[in-house]
Amino acid sequence: MARTYDLVLHGATGFVGKLTAAHLAAHGGGARIALSGRSIPKLQQLKLTLGVDWPVLEVDAASPTDVASLAGSTVAVATTVGPYIKYGMPLLMACAEAGTSYADLTGEVLFVRDAHTEAHKIAHDSGARIVNSAGFDSIPSDLGVWMLAQAAAADGEGTLEETVLLVASMKGGVSGGTIDSLRTMIDAVKADSSLRSVLADPHALSPDRALETSSERDVVTPTRDPLLGQWVAPFVMAPYNTRVVRRSNALLGHAYGPGFTYREVMGVGSSVLAPVLAGGVTAGVGILAAGMALPGSRQLLDRVLPKPGTGPSEKLQREGHFTVEVHTRTSTGARYVATVAAKGDPGYAATAVMLGESGLCLGTDPLSSEGGVLTPAVAMGQSLVDRLRAAGFTMSVSRA
Repeated sequence: MARTYDLVLHGATGFVGKLTAAHLAAHGGGARIALSGRSIPKLQQLKLTLGVDWPVLEVDAASPTDVASLAGSTVAVATTVGPYIKYGMPLLMACAEAGTSYADLTGEVLFVRDAHTEAHKIAHDSGARIVNSAGFDSIPSDLGVWMLAQAAAADGEGTLEETVLLVASMKGGVSGGTIDSLRTMIDAVKADSSLRSVLADPHALSPDRALETSSERDVVTPTRDPLLGQWVAPFVMAPYNTRVVRRSNALLGHAYGPGFTYREVMGVGSSVLAPVLAGGVTAGVGILAAGMALPGSRQLLDRVLPKPGTGPSEKLQREGHFTVEVHTRTSTGARYVATVAAKGDPGYAATAVMLGESGLCLGTDPLSSEGGVLTPAVAMGQSLVDRLRAAGFTMSVSRA
């Protein structure tokens, strides 16, 4: 069907929305782009600031009429409006029904699980590629593992087995949207304690849970990692990212291999102080999680943690960066490492590039993937890898 736009950026006047719009203004090429949100004056001001002549659309994410009209007007939608478990489902469903591809920034297990249950078949039948987690959650993890599998297969080195993502370096602020999503997930578990087991399930996002036989656990204590040969601590985003990677494997027919296991950690080195450092990082992660769950401490944290729609200064965004290394041992014993790195605050500047390029990829590239509720690797694969490289990201694989 003919569509008026290639891509509509929804939530364009929010903090990450503005950053994404700026990236699209600089790198959108000839794509037909529109901006949408609840306030036409704010959208018009954003247009003026960016110096673009894109259409603006007044859309209330809670209005079935608005989201249906939006979905029917464009090839793809990229949305920054979260927490998605609160605000995301009407737009996602409208896109699934209209055959419109979709990308978001969710890091919410419960939202992705609900999206699969409610929209996967509809999207598959309509051809809509519904892509969750097209930012720092979870593109580096998802594409890093996917690139390893491609390299091992191309070299005739079998399939992936023990695989570990190591956060080698990272500098950036905590996203207010991420904190708000964490609050929402904690409140959901308080309202329904049965959801606790869903969040603890390493295969919670598998499209067919009954087919998953491997028993995997996230790293929750300081440990010396056997594959990396150094002390590591839990990575705060691992409980979500690992489930996305396992979902990709399942959607690809478990192509990563029967012996594939996956975990994510933060490295602290191999010095005599490394166990102490690992313990400190682990304690910090635990204190944050516990503090968000307890009423008194949560109120205190709410005063100091970033609010939704806020973020670091331009200087801090520019100074931010991340480097993750995904290490693997294949079924033939070969060792590989994939490196994904970028300049810019991971949760803001770099995420805006990832979301913008995902939206352009879904809206303009000739992709071969089928419709459904997918992951970045399954939906976009090499096309997104190429786009991110062109945008200045390091996306590489080497023999270790």
